[in-house]
Amino acid sequence: MNENIKKLILDKIEEYETIIVSRHIRPDGDAIGSTKGLVKILRDTYPDKKIYLYNEDYSDYLAFLGGEDIIDGKNFDGALQIVLDTGTEDRISNSFYKKAKELIKIDHHIDDKPYGDISWVEDFRSSVCEMIADFYVTFKNKLKISPEAASYIYCGMVTDSGRFRYEGVTGDTMRLAGELLDCGVNTEKLFANLYVDEFETLKLKSYVYDHIKITENGVAYVYMDEAVQKKFSLSLEAASDVVGELSAIRGCLIWIAFIDNKKKNSIRVRLRSRFLGIQELALKYHGGGHKMAAGATVYSKEEMNELLKEADALLKEFKAKNGGWL
Repeated sequence: MNENIKKLILDKIEEYETIIVSRHIRPDGDAIGSTKGLVKILRDTYPDKKIYLYNEDYSDYLAFLGGEDIIDGKNFDGALQIVLDTGTEDRISNSFYKKAKELIKIDHHIDDKPYGDISWVEDFRSSVCEMIADFYVTFKNKLKISPEAASYIYCGMVTDSGRFRYEGVTGDTMRLAGELLDCGVNTEKLFANLYVDEFETLKLKSYVYDHIKITENGVAYVYMDEAVQKKFSLSLEAASDVVGELSAIRGCLIWIAFIDNKKKNSIRVRLRSRFLGIQELALKYHGGGHKMAAGATVYSKEEMNELLKEADALLKEFKAKNGGWL
């Protein structure tokens, strides 16, 4: 089935003269890597086509990979729109997408709200970058890939899989990563950009470690208020990323970062877990995502505390029924 969808997508790409690629708002490594990688592959393969990478928000995260295109609504007339790594239409970082003649969705989230004229969704994949790598390998006799394109895609695979540690990583994931490495990815340069920290970042981590709280049953959480974000000059995305600093506490199988968002009178929630799913909890609080990596939004401290109570109860039940969870 998916082989047919991939062939249909390639046929559409070859049919259109103008192709516009977009991602979700507040992009992560997978959204950035998959879109930049696909655009580079298409530009190298079809140099006579007009191929744009267009989004309406920007993140400093992965800024070292370079910028995106600036176009307007006129470019969408008669165009093919491809949207990557975006589960629902309301999260597309592109207000013009409906002006396109056809829309292709490529995604790895659970398909709760389908959209698009063509939809290729594989929710078992560790990343959309893995899917783009698979797309390239399937048609490598037709598509051209450069070390630059391979680096974009490999970067997204690495970041969305937690350096190939998360559930969803399979033998296929590693084989596809190997295909990209064979294309000339400079891993030393890539990992230096990803994981070498500024001194200010280390001070932020120190603050986070000093302010972690743990519920009775082992939910680790931290609250990043507006003052802290200002003190460390954090964007909303950078503040959200501190959730990763809570992941290595023995016995804590759920970890949560709460990020104050005064502009929207809300608190952004980043949820992560090990061994048990937290997606249903995220859905209950205006969010969604993957089984063990999800996002949500609460609108008061009271609602934040309710979410914490539910997470704690969820973890208590899991520990009572399961062993071998560290």
